[in-house]
Amino acid sequence: MQQTLVQFHPPFVVFFGDIQQADFAKTGMGLVQWRRDDCVGQIRLPGCAADAGVPDMSVEDAKGAGARTLIIGVAPIGGDIPPSWLEALTRAAAAGIDIVGGLHIRLESLVGLETAAARGNARLINARVPPASLSVASGLKRSGKRLLTVGTDCACGKKYTALALDRELRLRGIDSEFRATGQTGIMIAGKGIPIDAVVADFLTGAAEMLSPSAADEHWDVIEGQGSIFHPAYLQVTVGLVVGSQPDAFVVCHDPERSTISGWPDFALPTIEQVIERTIQFGSLTNPIIRCVGISLNTSKLSSDARELTLEAFRDQTRLPCVDPLIDGVAPIIDFLL
Repeated sequence: MQQTLVQFHPPFVVFFGDIQQADFAKTGMGLVQWRRDDCVGQIRLPGCAADAGVPDMSVEDAKGAGARTLIIGVAPIGGDIPPSWLEALTRAAAAGIDIVGGLHIRLESLVGLETAAARGNARLINARVPPASLSVASGLKRSGKRLLTVGTDCACGKKYTALALDRELRLRGIDSEFRATGQTGIMIAGKGIPIDAVVADFLTGAAEMLSPSAADEHWDVIEGQGSIFHPAYLQVTVGLVVGSQPDAFVVCHDPERSTISGWPDFALPTIEQVIERTIQFGSLTNPIIRCVGISLNTSKLSSDARELTLEAFRDQTRLPCVDPLIDGVAPIIDFLL
């Protein structure tokens, strides 16, 4: 069975709408980070809090710059598209720019968008669509090796860390493949399974299908989702931990947070709690599961505070601790191997 294949034409422009919380702009931020050469700019409506650091454009500017695709770069709670975005999206579609959406809502259900796309001969591409037929999990051990990223919260670096780990393994000549589980990862990789769009009974089976049996020395680096302590999204994490059967995992964390993003009544778990619970669940299908490193997002810290924070977590966990976008992930791969 094939994983979902998302094919869109570069160059693209990222649409951030009027999103008020920058954390929810991770789709656009990730695409700019990992496919910068394909991105001509960003479209931001008044009041938008997200900024990917690329040129601001109107729909007409993007068309003039050669954009063939507009990618909706946000993932707000609930996965809906507000009415304030529709005017810009329909203008883009009518101008012949393909629209890619990674939200739970289907693009063709938005009033007027399908008509505009037909007028402009543009495609509407939904990235958050799981395979049509999935099986329940078997729980049986598969050949090959697997590394999963987990986190203390959502939007704390699981995708970036997995991409960096896969890249480092490849640079060392080790057979590796990044396995995408969310809309942004799928857009970057071109394939994957949107785990949070899978019916609950088949979630763990989808994780098994995502990472099939492979050569003994092959590594699948699996993009994590949610958090095992998240009051709303823990189910996708548990499904991935059990279904992917990771031999190793890396914990991702934003040291500036004290509560779950968007759920201020829930305190952020400690890294030690995440390690303990991940091993507890993961050992059901892989008794040798172990944590091999900590990945921190230190982008908001001064250089001095960053070094002190990294050193504190190394001392606290006795594990390699890095910011993958600043330090790279070589210490984690050294420890893993």
